[in-house]
Amino acid sequence: MINALSRGLDRVTGASLGPYQTAVVRIGLSFTWLCYLLREWPNRHELYGPDAPWSWGMARELTGDNHAFTALMWSGSTTWFETVYVLALVSAALLTLGWRTRTMSVLSMVTVLSLQNRSVFIGDGGDNVIHLMALYLVLTRCGQVWSLDARRAARRAADRGSGSGSGSEAGAASGSGPRGAGWDVTGVVLWTACGLALATAQLVCDTGMSWTADGPLPGIGWAAALWGLWAVQGLWWAVARFAPGEPRTVLDALAHLAHNATLLVIMAEVCLIYATAGWYKIQGTRWQDGTALYYPLHIDYFSPWPGLSHALAGNGLVVLLLSYGTVAVQVAFPFTLLNRRVKNVLLPVMMAEHVGIAVLLGLPFFSLAMIMTDAVFLPTAFLRRVGDLAGRARSRLRASRTGGVPQQRDTEPTRAAVGG
Repeated sequence: MINALSRGLDRVTGASLGPYQTAVVRIGLSFTWLCYLLREWPNRHELYGPDAPWSWGMARELTGDNHAFTALMWSGSTTWFETVYVLALVSAALLTLGWRTRTMSVLSMVTVLSLQNRSVFIGDGGDNVIHLMALYLVLTRCGQVWSLDARRAARRAADRGSGSGSGSEAGAASGSGPRGAGWDVTGVVLWTACGLALATAQLVCDTGMSWTADGPLPGIGWAAALWGLWAVQGLWWAVARFAPGEPRTVLDALAHLAHNATLLVIMAEVCLIYATAGWYKIQGTRWQDGTALYYPLHIDYFSPWPGLSHALAGNGLVVLLLSYGTVAVQVAFPFTLLNRRVKNVLLPVMMAEHVGIAVLLGLPFFSLAMIMTDAVFLPTAFLRRVGDLAGRARSRLRASRTGGVPQQRDTEPTRAAVGG
């Protein structure tokens, strides 16, 4: 028993599990959020800005009661709103690419909460998923693979003549490395700029951020959370540069533990979403008699392709099978995790269901957010195969442009260099 506990502890503190799964969640959800922001660029003032029906004063009164975090309440000026919206675009794009992942995950979280909590009546289930995952990704090492951070760490490891150095995604993101390595000017400047911006916001603006209340966790206010993340980033860099021995090992173990615990929470969140959706559907009479899908297919607002929707709704057998199948899949999914083969069969079915929702009901961002969240359960072998295929395709594309011979892509040094 003791040996089993020891092995389990070594596993959760010795490595950050699911590097490919967390990378897919990072890329997918940040890309979804980026696409949504770009699509709504012409309408941004009516959705979240000064021209919104839910006015700035009404939003301030509501956030004063529910204590929801939003940086848009720090100032009612149009310039500040534009700044936050552009920052949301930039942080989402850079998080998708995996550039300075630690910092971008925090900035992305701040902008997601700021926009969504500004106008609480705008959004759907997909926005709720993005809202939650933006909080979770801050605590994960979601840039271990398929990121610019991973590429930078691999190059540094290669320059040192070793493919398995002490670099990690978090270390790469903050410019950490062994003692004697060169200063990461970009990381230091970015860290300093974030500290100055946070200090200015607290000293100049009426942020309403408390140190001990109304924060992401009980007893921790948003001021403590944001300053704590900023301080930990600086501590990580300092330890990696000046004390790369046991202190760095301890920080690595804590980072692995936080990542793995958050990954477990993400998986539990997905199971909870489907379980509650399925069991609530069972209680509905329309789902019980198999006619539930008939009605949304006749709502003009949810019919981007009216001819297709009406043709599908006109087939009673198809409506019956889809209605019962939706409930069965959602209720059964959490139990399928007990059997890997069954889970791997049901997972594509659920993703296909969301594709159908995107096409038939015109909810592409909701469907894409759910599909990317479901990807946390995809097998590692499948994701690595997809990554290898993408790498070969990129090499062929480069070779076709330059007229050279495509080079074979090796992902193992990158994975080793980032602690994967």
